[in-house]
Amino acid sequence: MRLMTALMILIAGPVAAHPGHIVDAAGHNHWVGGILLGAAGIAAAVGLLKGRKAKKKAEPDAEAEPA
Repeated sequence: MRLMTALMILIAGPVAAHPGHIVDAAGHNHWVGGILLGAAGIAAAVGLLKGRKAKKKAEPDAEAEPA
């Protein structure tokens, strides 16, 4: 039982750290990680918006053809 408790404590420690600590381990400051996370979020948003626009353009073509 003590071994299981010790393992849970040791395993849960790294999970609680925020993403800035990953960047800190690489030798950079937290702001570098923030910029990278922000850029990833912007890239994801742009990809979603482009996907919606392409989907809207494809819908009228499918409806124009008679069944």
